[in-house]
Amino acid sequence: MSSARVLMVSGLAALAIGFLLEGRLPARQTLLPALHADPAQTMVERPAFMVRAGGVDYRIAPLADYDITGLVVSRHDTSSWWNWIHAASNDHLNVADLCMIWGANAADGAYEKMSFSSGQFVCYVEGKDPAAFRPEYLRALSNNHLLTDNPAVARRLRSLRIGDQIRLRGQLASYSHNAGFAFTRGTSLVREDTGNGACETLFVRDIEVLRRAPAWPRWLAWLGALLVLAGLVRWYAAPHRPRS
Repeated sequence: MSSARVLMVSGLAALAIGFLLEGRLPARQTLLPALHADPAQTMVERPAFMVRAGGVDYRIAPLADYDITGLVVSRHDTSSWWNWIHAASNDHLNVADLCMIWGANAADGAYEKMSFSSGQFVCYVEGKDPAAFRPEYLRALSNNHLLTDNPAVARRLRSLRIGDQIRLRGQLASYSHNAGFAFTRGTSLVREDTGNGACETLFVRDIEVLRRAPAWPRWLAWLGALLVLAGLVRWYAAPHRPRS
């Protein structure tokens, strides 16, 4: 087998393994005890305040202090090329959405029998085991719209990955702007709701990564891509040998 073929086959194998294992959720036994607690929420009466992001002025109306520790099971970067809703809404404040589990869901490992994916403003949950969808497990799961006007905080939020065990603190809030049209988005204040309006909208004040997801699957995928590229270069650079 030629060296070019060896490089490409090895690269494709590394790519496949990396993509397969990237985003795999940690086992229940490896979760930190802090994830077994429910989010802490305290209703507040604070005046609204103004922030600016992406050239747009936003009005933030805090409703509750919020402190959540959980496992990231799905995520959506609102700067993704296919995310047209945020662009159409002039929404530069919602920099990322994180779908997280905690509490009974984490303690009993119900999430291990679920599969998760994220869309624009939505976390999709599927599974074949009805026991995983008991009310106490579904209430210990939420999609969180994360707001910040701080570029450093935005970079940290966008760096979070599936499998990270994290703590977020800030205020549940509604936010609005009048940049060309009236825009408002609210927040849920309970954990039992589902469907439209059930997401928590959190103005993030502090991020703490308690335990990172393993990085080696991502690096393996990058290594695979480099090996495939090297194999293609070697193949194109090899002298042409006409068949007799």
